[in-house]
Amino acid sequence: MKKQVSIMGCGWLGFPLATALIGEGYNIKGSTTSKEKLQTLTKASIDSFLIRLDSKGIYGNYTDFLSGSDIVIINIPPGLRKNPSKNHVAEIRQLIAAIEEQNIPNVLYVSSTSVFKDEMHFPVIGHRTLPNGISNSAKQLIEIENMLQDNPFFNTTIVRFGGLFDAQRHPAKYLSGKQNVLNPEAPINLIHKEDCIEILSTLIKNNAWNLILNAVYPKHPMKKDYYLAYCKAHRLDLPKFDLSKTSTGKIIDSSKLEQLLSYKYKQGL
Repeated sequence: MKKQVSIMGCGWLGFPLATALIGEGYNIKGSTTSKEKLQTLTKASIDSFLIRLDSKGIYGNYTDFLSGSDIVIINIPPGLRKNPSKNHVAEIRQLIAAIEEQNIPNVLYVSSTSVFKDEMHFPVIGHRTLPNGISNSAKQLIEIENMLQDNPFFNTTIVRFGGLFDAQRHPAKYLSGKQNVLNPEAPINLIHKEDCIEILSTLIKNNAWNLILNAVYPKHPMKKDYYLAYCKAHRLDLPKFDLSKTSTGKIIDSSKLEQLLSYKYKQGL
């Protein structure tokens, strides 16, 4: 029998991940918060559901969305930039209760390297480094990670991705022409969307559970050097960096993931 996977959040990363897993022979149920996207998901052979998480409950047919799945992939951005007062922890708590209700054995949680603080000495962050982020978003992500890991009813693997990009959506396009860009000397921690999809697929294929892994491309050029070179090469307006303040940052070490999965990156910077 084909394994069934429920993907909570079939957006920019979740949708191509769903189609990749279908190509690997999995049955996929996918959720979206947009009515317009339901047809796109259905056309791609994804069993699609309109579901919205809230701190007080889950709206939509979440029982059928989860029913019969071996794995739930939670791939939902916290959305705290747009809505800083939002309680994302409470939203995920609602989802955890629904996962328990359906007796789903495995959860794959897409987290972020933002759970680690940027510092002046650019610390190297390994898979054993404890999260210490102090922003609202970091604190909520840390709480969610702990909540999932501590749950006795299912296995959890957490993957913390760095800055995600592809050819269309690249941080250099956002920085292009900006003034006073901070932290010019900080090392960058980026990862291509194609590698994110491949890493998540490989974890599922290998039944790699109860792990916490960092995932970024293993080269970390200086922010200023990298973005100026990228903008020049792509004929974008150059950003201007604020050199008056000391840069803060970190170096994310993904070597544990590379060793464990014998992983070779598909896309460079």
